[in-house]
Amino acid sequence: MKSLSTNNKDNLLLTFLVCFILLVSSNVWANEIYVSQTGSGDNLNLQIIQDGEDNKIDMSIGNHTNNTIEIEQKGDDGYVGYTSLWGSGYSWGGDIDGDNNSLSIKQLCNQAPSCGGDRFEFHISGSNNDVDFAQGYHVQNNGTVDTPDSYEYGGHFVRLDIHGSNNTFLGSQRSNNSGHEHSNVTYIYGNSNDVYTRQEYNQDKTINLTINNSNNDVDLIQEGNASHSATITLNGSYGTDLDLLQQGNTAQSYTLSQSCATVGGCSVSVTQGN
Repeated sequence: MKSLSTNNKDNLLLTFLVCFILLVSSNVWANEIYVSQTGSGDNLNLQIIQDGEDNKIDMSIGNHTNNTIEIEQKGDDGYVGYTSLWGSGYSWGGDIDGDNNSLSIKQLCNQAPSCGGDRFEFHISGSNNDVDFAQGYHVQNNGTVDTPDSYEYGGHFVRLDIHGSNNTFLGSQRSNNSGHEHSNVTYIYGNSNDVYTRQEYNQDKTINLTINNSNNDVDLIQEGNASHSATITLNGSYGTDLDLLQQGNTAQSYTLSQSCATVGGCSVSVTQGN
């Protein structure tokens, strides 16, 4: 198990040395930690825990201030870092690269050596964003992380890219079968959006959410033992209060492209399955 924290730029050299020591000393577990600071940002709080084998954290952090990053990997084959879509952001400021952002990621697989490998990617260049995501857990909409079940095989995937500010993103993914995966792409470019997503149970679940405006409130839940898919795009001059539930043992699919022009906002509520 490894734990790492740093609270200001004066400790960055020590942080890198500790990262190096932890990496070298963990060869028996083959866990990896790569952290690079692209500038002189102050008051970075970085906490990392790895408890398992073949976990990897690879990220560059921009030069802005008062960012908090907490990563916990329990089990095998987890990844947290830059997105595979466009690679490391070191040359253009790095991941996070805003002020007062909070990122908390938990990954769990308790079925070693059969872990499918959870993966969480991020970018976030705005400020005052709060991102909390748990893979292998059930997270309630108030942020409570419930006790995991006994059969978490991993294999979950999220790609996240928040360019705006003052957004809240909360979500989780879990299953109890080794043959199925959950994915969630999620781009948010506006400000002051409140998004809660949850994928759980067996069969593949897919979400592709893009938000190009501000002040949306989204609850998007997929559950049940069927393959559900949803593609959501929110645009317009005003926000949309979206509530989508896909459930049951019959596959459900839903697509929405919403451009809200109603003063005060729009509202969409959909339930599929039973």
